[in-house]
Amino acid sequence: MLQALSRIGRRRALRAGVVLVVVLGLLLWWLLSLGKPVPSGTLTFSTGVPSGVYQRYGERLMGDLARDLPRVSIRLQTSEGSQQNIARVATGRADFTIATADALATYLRDRGPGADRLRGCVRLYDDYIQLVVPRDSAVRRVSDLRGRRVGVGQQGSGVRLVADRVMAAAGLDPVDDVTPVPNGIDTMPKELENGRLDAFFWSGGLPTSAVQELSDRFPIRLVPLEAPLVKELQAAGGSARHYRSAVMPADAYRYAQQGQAVPTVAIANVLVTADRTDPSTTEAFTRTVIDSRDRIGREVHAAQLVDLRTAIYTDPLPLHEGAKRYYRSVKP
Repeated sequence: MLQALSRIGRRRALRAGVVLVVVLGLLLWWLLSLGKPVPSGTLTFSTGVPSGVYQRYGERLMGDLARDLPRVSIRLQTSEGSQQNIARVATGRADFTIATADALATYLRDRGPGADRLRGCVRLYDDYIQLVVPRDSAVRRVSDLRGRRVGVGQQGSGVRLVADRVMAAAGLDPVDDVTPVPNGIDTMPKELENGRLDAFFWSGGLPTSAVQELSDRFPIRLVPLEAPLVKELQAAGGSARHYRSAVMPADAYRYAQQGQAVPTVAIANVLVTADRTDPSTTEAFTRTVIDSRDRIGREVHAAQLVDLRTAIYTDPLPLHEGAKRYYRSVKP
Protein backbone atom coordinates (compact mmCIF):
# COMPACT_ATOMS: atom_id res chain seq x y z
CA MET A 1 0.00 0.00 0.00
CA LEU A 2 2.72 2.43 0.98
CA GLN A 3 4.67 1.56 -2.19
CA ALA A 4 1.60 2.25 -4.38
CA LEU A 5 1.04 5.60 -2.71
CA SER A 6 4.71 6.39 -3.20
CA ARG A 7 4.49 5.61 -6.93
CA ILE A 8 1.40 7.81 -7.27
CA GLY A 9 3.21 10.60 -5.46
CA ARG A 10 6.19 10.35 -7.79
CA ARG A 11 3.96 10.47 -10.89
CA ARG A 12 2.16 13.53 -9.59
CA ALA A 13 5.45 15.21 -8.83
CA LEU A 14 6.71 14.38 -12.32
CA ARG A 15 3.59 15.83 -13.96
CA ALA A 16 3.86 18.91 -11.80
CA GLY A 17 7.49 19.29 -12.83
CA VAL A 18 6.61 19.06 -16.53
CA VAL A 19 3.84 21.65 -16.14
CA LEU A 20 6.25 23.95 -14.30
CA VAL A 21 8.85 23.66 -17.08
CA VAL A 22 6.23 24.49 -19.73
CA VAL A 23 4.92 27.46 -17.76
CA LEU A 24 8.43 28.79 -17.18
CA GLY A 25 9.23 28.36 -20.87
CA LEU A 26 6.15 30.29 -21.92
CA LEU A 27 6.93 32.98 -19.37
CA LEU A 28 10.48 33.31 -20.67
CA TRP A 29 9.23 33.55 -24.27
CA TRP A 30 6.74 36.24 -23.22
CA LEU A 31 9.38 38.24 -21.38
CA LEU A 32 11.79 38.06 -24.30
CA SER A 33 9.11 39.08 -26.80
CA LEU A 34 8.23 42.19 -24.79
CA GLY A 35 11.35 43.93 -26.06
CA LYS A 36 10.93 42.80 -29.66
CA PRO A 37 9.06 45.31 -31.85
CA VAL A 38 6.02 43.99 -33.71
CA PRO A 39 6.06 44.99 -37.41
CA SER A 40 3.26 47.40 -38.32
CA GLY A 41 2.32 49.99 -40.93
CA THR A 42 2.00 49.83 -44.71
CA LEU A 43 4.45 48.26 -47.15
CA THR A 44 4.55 48.51 -50.94
CA PHE A 45 5.70 45.47 -52.87
CA SER A 46 6.61 46.34 -56.49
CA THR A 47 6.02 43.31 -58.72
CA GLY A 48 5.79 43.21 -62.52
CA VAL A 49 3.38 43.02 -65.46
CA PRO A 50 -0.05 41.53 -64.62
CA SER A 51 0.54 38.11 -66.21
CA GLY A 52 4.21 37.76 -65.26
CA VAL A 53 5.73 35.55 -62.56
CA TYR A 54 6.61 38.50 -60.27
CA GLN A 55 2.98 39.59 -60.07
CA ARG A 56 1.61 36.06 -59.62
CA TYR A 57 4.18 35.39 -56.93
CA GLY A 58 3.33 38.63 -55.12
CA GLU A 59 -0.41 37.93 -55.21
CA ARG A 60 0.04 34.53 -53.58
CA LEU A 61 2.60 35.77 -51.06
CA MET A 62 0.16 38.40 -49.79
CA GLY A 63 -1.98 35.81 -48.00
CA ASP A 64 0.95 34.45 -46.03
CA LEU A 65 2.21 37.94 -45.24
CA ALA A 66 -1.23 38.91 -43.92
CA ARG A 67 -1.12 35.88 -41.60
CA ASP A 68 2.47 36.40 -40.40
CA LEU A 69 2.40 40.21 -40.23
CA PRO A 70 -1.18 40.92 -39.11
CA ARG A 71 -0.46 44.56 -38.27
CA VAL A 72 1.12 45.28 -41.66
CA SER A 73 -0.88 46.28 -44.72
CA ILE A 74 0.73 45.07 -47.96
CA ARG A 75 0.09 46.93 -51.22
CA LEU A 76 1.10 45.37 -54.54
CA GLN A 77 2.24 47.72 -57.28
CA THR A 78 2.59 46.44 -60.85
CA SER A 79 5.63 47.53 -62.83
CA GLU A 80 7.44 47.12 -66.13
CA GLY A 81 9.95 44.81 -64.48
CA SER A 82 13.33 44.64 -62.77
CA GLN A 83 14.79 47.98 -63.75
CA GLN A 84 11.74 49.95 -62.64
CA ASN A 85 11.43 47.81 -59.50
CA ILE A 86 14.99 48.59 -58.45
CA ALA A 87 14.58 52.33 -58.97
CA ARG A 88 11.39 52.34 -56.90
CA VAL A 89 12.97 50.66 -53.88
CA ALA A 90 16.21 52.62 -54.13
CA THR A 91 14.33 55.94 -54.09
CA GLY A 92 11.76 54.98 -51.44
CA ARG A 93 8.73 54.57 -53.72
CA ALA A 94 8.47 50.88 -52.77
CA ASP A 95 9.68 48.85 -49.79
CA PHE A 96 10.26 45.40 -51.30
CA THR A 97 10.60 44.02 -54.80
CA ILE A 98 12.05 41.24 -56.93
CA ALA A 99 14.76 41.94 -59.50
CA THR A 100 17.31 40.04 -61.51
CA ALA A 101 20.96 40.06 -60.46
CA ASP A 102 22.14 41.55 -63.77
CA ALA A 103 19.72 44.47 -63.48
CA LEU A 104 20.85 45.08 -59.89
CA ALA A 105 24.52 44.98 -60.89
CA THR A 106 23.83 47.42 -63.72
CA TYR A 107 22.03 49.86 -61.39
CA LEU A 108 24.92 49.68 -58.92
CA ARG A 109 27.49 50.15 -61.70
CA ASP A 110 25.65 53.19 -63.05
CA ARG A 111 25.29 54.62 -59.53
CA GLY A 112 21.57 55.06 -59.90
CA PRO A 113 19.79 57.24 -57.32
CA GLY A 114 19.87 55.52 -53.93
CA ALA A 115 21.95 52.58 -55.22
CA ASP A 116 24.02 52.41 -52.04
CA ARG A 117 20.85 51.90 -49.99
CA LEU A 118 19.79 48.67 -51.72
CA ARG A 119 19.95 45.46 -49.68
CA GLY A 120 19.21 41.80 -50.39
CA CYS A 121 16.91 39.48 -48.44
CA VAL A 122 16.62 36.21 -50.36
CA ARG A 123 18.07 34.69 -53.48
CA LEU A 124 14.90 33.35 -55.05
CA TYR A 125 14.51 31.28 -58.22
CA ASP A 126 16.27 31.60 -61.57
CA ASP A 127 14.87 33.33 -64.64
CA TYR A 128 15.38 31.55 -67.96
CA ILE A 129 15.77 33.57 -71.15
CA GLN A 130 13.12 32.41 -73.61
CA LEU A 131 13.19 33.36 -77.28
CA VAL A 132 9.79 32.37 -78.69
CA VAL A 133 8.93 32.06 -82.40
CA PRO A 134 6.14 30.39 -84.41
CA ARG A 135 6.94 26.72 -84.95
CA ASP A 136 7.28 27.17 -88.72
CA SER A 137 9.58 30.21 -88.38
CA ALA A 138 12.89 30.26 -90.24
CA VAL A 139 14.56 31.66 -87.11
CA ARG A 140 16.88 28.95 -85.76
CA ARG A 141 19.42 31.13 -83.95
CA VAL A 142 19.51 34.67 -82.57
CA SER A 143 21.34 36.04 -85.61
CA ASP A 144 18.35 35.01 -87.76
CA LEU A 145 16.34 37.80 -86.12
CA ARG A 146 17.92 40.34 -88.46
CA GLY A 147 15.24 42.41 -90.21
CA ARG A 148 12.42 40.96 -88.09
CA ARG A 149 9.89 42.42 -85.64
CA VAL A 150 11.03 41.36 -82.19
CA GLY A 151 9.27 41.84 -78.85
CA VAL A 152 12.00 42.97 -76.46
CA GLY A 153 10.11 43.84 -73.28
CA GLN A 154 9.14 47.20 -71.87
CA GLN A 155 11.72 49.93 -71.34
CA GLY A 156 12.01 49.44 -67.58
CA SER A 157 12.13 45.65 -67.67
CA GLY A 158 14.88 43.13 -67.10
CA VAL A 159 13.74 41.47 -70.33
CA ARG A 160 14.76 44.54 -72.31
CA LEU A 161 18.17 44.58 -70.67
CA VAL A 162 19.00 40.96 -71.43
CA ALA A 163 17.33 40.92 -74.88
CA ASP A 164 19.55 43.78 -76.04
CA ARG A 165 22.63 42.05 -74.64
CA VAL A 166 21.80 38.68 -76.22
CA MET A 167 21.28 40.25 -79.62
CA ALA A 168 24.52 42.21 -79.32
CA ALA A 169 26.35 39.00 -78.39
CA ALA A 170 24.95 37.45 -81.59
CA GLY A 171 26.33 40.33 -83.67
CA LEU A 172 23.08 42.26 -84.04
CA ASP A 173 22.46 45.90 -83.29
CA PRO A 174 19.32 45.72 -81.10
CA VAL A 175 17.96 48.94 -82.62
CA ASP A 176 19.13 49.02 -86.24
CA ASP A 177 19.23 45.32 -87.19
CA VAL A 178 15.76 44.43 -85.88
CA THR A 179 12.50 46.28 -85.38
CA PRO A 180 12.30 46.30 -81.56
CA VAL A 181 8.75 46.29 -80.17
CA PRO A 182 8.66 47.41 -76.50
CA ASN A 183 5.81 45.16 -75.34
CA GLY A 184 5.56 43.08 -72.17
CA ILE A 185 4.59 39.47 -71.59
CA ASP A 186 0.98 40.59 -71.15
CA THR A 187 0.71 41.45 -74.88
CA MET A 188 3.61 39.77 -76.74
CA PRO A 189 2.04 36.27 -77.00
CA LYS A 190 -1.09 37.62 -78.68
CA GLU A 191 0.99 39.80 -81.00
CA LEU A 192 3.02 36.75 -82.08
CA GLU A 193 -0.11 34.68 -82.56
CA ASN A 194 -1.68 37.38 -84.76
CA GLY A 195 1.46 37.79 -86.89
CA ARG A 196 2.36 41.25 -85.66
CA LEU A 197 5.59 39.93 -84.13
CA ASP A 198 8.06 37.48 -85.64
CA ALA A 199 9.61 36.62 -82.27
CA PHE A 200 9.74 37.77 -78.68
CA PHE A 201 12.13 37.55 -75.75
CA TRP A 202 11.01 36.71 -72.24
CA SER A 203 12.94 36.31 -69.02
CA GLY A 204 11.03 34.41 -66.35
CA GLY A 205 10.64 31.34 -64.21
CA LEU A 206 9.57 28.02 -65.70
CA PRO A 207 6.93 27.64 -66.80
CA THR A 208 5.67 31.18 -67.35
CA SER A 209 1.88 30.98 -67.59
CA ALA A 210 1.60 33.39 -70.54
CA VAL A 211 4.03 31.29 -72.62
CA GLN A 212 2.37 28.07 -71.46
CA GLU A 213 -1.07 29.30 -72.47
CA LEU A 214 0.25 30.44 -75.85
CA SER A 215 1.79 27.03 -76.51
CA ASP A 216 -1.52 25.36 -75.66
CA ARG A 217 -3.40 27.22 -78.40
CA PHE A 218 -0.77 28.13 -81.00
CA PRO A 219 2.25 26.18 -82.36
CA ILE A 220 5.45 27.81 -81.08
CA ARG A 221 9.09 26.88 -80.70
CA LEU A 222 11.88 27.98 -78.34
CA VAL A 223 15.09 29.07 -80.06
CA PRO A 224 18.21 27.63 -78.37
CA LEU A 225 20.79 30.00 -76.89
CA GLU A 226 23.88 27.84 -77.24
CA ALA A 227 27.02 27.87 -75.07
CA PRO A 228 29.16 29.90 -77.55
CA LEU A 229 26.57 32.68 -77.46
CA VAL A 230 26.54 32.61 -73.65
CA LYS A 231 30.34 32.88 -73.58
CA GLU A 232 30.15 35.89 -75.89
CA LEU A 233 27.50 37.40 -73.62
CA GLN A 234 29.67 36.89 -70.54
CA ALA A 235 32.69 38.36 -72.30
CA ALA A 236 31.21 41.84 -71.83
CA GLY A 237 32.17 41.51 -68.14
CA GLY A 238 30.67 43.62 -65.37
CA SER A 239 27.04 42.75 -64.70
CA ALA A 240 27.17 40.14 -67.49
CA ARG A 241 29.06 37.87 -65.09
CA HIS A 242 25.70 36.99 -63.56
CA TYR A 243 24.59 35.15 -66.72
CA ARG A 244 25.26 31.44 -66.98
CA SER A 245 24.46 28.56 -69.30
CA ALA A 246 21.38 26.55 -68.38
CA VAL A 247 18.93 24.11 -69.90
CA MET A 248 15.17 24.37 -70.00
CA PRO A 249 13.89 20.88 -69.11
CA ALA A 250 12.06 19.04 -71.89
CA ASP A 251 8.78 19.19 -69.97
CA ALA A 252 8.84 22.93 -69.20
CA TYR A 253 6.57 23.62 -72.18
CA ARG A 254 5.36 20.26 -73.43
CA TYR A 255 3.83 21.35 -76.74
CA ALA A 256 6.47 23.94 -77.58
CA GLN A 257 9.48 21.73 -76.89
CA GLN A 258 8.09 18.42 -78.09
CA GLY A 259 10.27 16.42 -75.76
CA GLN A 260 13.48 18.37 -76.38
CA ALA A 261 15.53 20.18 -73.74
CA VAL A 262 16.55 23.68 -74.84
CA PRO A 263 19.89 25.34 -73.95
CA THR A 264 19.56 28.90 -72.77
CA VAL A 265 20.77 31.58 -70.34
CA ALA A 266 19.76 31.77 -66.67
CA ILE A 267 19.94 34.62 -64.19
CA ALA A 268 19.11 34.68 -60.46
CA ASN A 269 16.27 36.70 -58.95
CA VAL A 270 16.73 38.48 -55.62
CA LEU A 271 14.20 39.75 -53.08
CA VAL A 272 15.27 43.35 -52.56
CA THR A 273 14.66 46.04 -49.95
CA ALA A 274 16.56 49.11 -48.72
CA ASP A 275 18.56 49.86 -45.60
CA ARG A 276 15.74 52.15 -44.42
CA THR A 277 13.38 49.18 -43.93
CA ASP A 278 12.93 48.19 -40.28
CA PRO A 279 15.00 45.08 -39.37
CA SER A 280 12.10 43.37 -37.58
CA THR A 281 9.88 43.83 -40.62
CA THR A 282 12.58 42.54 -42.95
CA GLU A 283 13.25 39.53 -40.72
CA ALA A 284 9.56 38.62 -40.69
CA PHE A 285 9.18 39.22 -44.44
CA THR A 286 12.19 37.00 -45.15
CA ARG A 287 10.86 34.23 -42.91
CA THR A 288 7.49 34.28 -44.67
CA VAL A 289 9.10 34.05 -48.11
CA ILE A 290 11.09 30.98 -47.07
CA ASP A 291 8.24 29.32 -45.17
CA SER A 292 5.70 29.84 -47.96
CA ARG A 293 7.82 28.15 -50.65
CA ASP A 294 5.90 24.89 -50.91
CA ARG A 295 2.41 26.36 -50.71
CA ILE A 296 3.05 29.05 -53.33
CA GLY A 297 5.05 26.60 -55.41
CA ARG A 298 1.94 24.54 -56.03
CA GLU A 299 0.57 27.46 -58.05
CA VAL A 300 3.74 29.31 -59.13
CA HIS A 301 6.22 26.56 -59.95
CA ALA A 302 9.28 28.82 -59.80
CA ALA A 303 8.68 29.39 -56.07
CA GLN A 304 9.52 25.74 -55.38
CA LEU A 305 13.13 26.50 -56.28
CA VAL A 306 13.70 28.85 -53.33
CA ASP A 307 16.33 27.01 -51.27
CA LEU A 308 17.36 27.96 -47.73
CA ARG A 309 20.89 26.69 -48.45
CA THR A 310 21.44 29.27 -51.19
CA ALA A 311 18.94 31.98 -50.17
CA ILE A 312 21.61 33.90 -48.28
CA TYR A 313 23.67 34.54 -51.45
CA THR A 314 22.12 37.81 -52.64
CA ASP A 315 25.07 38.98 -54.77
CA PRO A 316 25.49 41.74 -55.91
CA LEU A 317 23.71 43.16 -52.85
CA PRO A 318 24.79 42.92 -49.20
CA LEU A 319 22.26 41.31 -46.87
CA HIS A 320 19.86 43.52 -44.95
CA GLU A 321 20.37 43.35 -41.17
CA GLY A 322 16.88 41.90 -40.70
CA ALA A 323 17.61 39.13 -43.20
CA LYS A 324 20.85 38.36 -41.34
CA ARG A 325 18.83 37.95 -38.14
CA TYR A 326 16.55 35.46 -39.85
CA TYR A 327 19.40 33.34 -41.23
CA ARG A 328 21.12 33.33 -37.82
CA SER A 329 17.86 32.13 -36.21
CA VAL A 330 17.62 29.09 -38.50
CA LYS A 331 21.32 28.23 -38.61
CA PRO A 332 21.75 24.61 -37.47
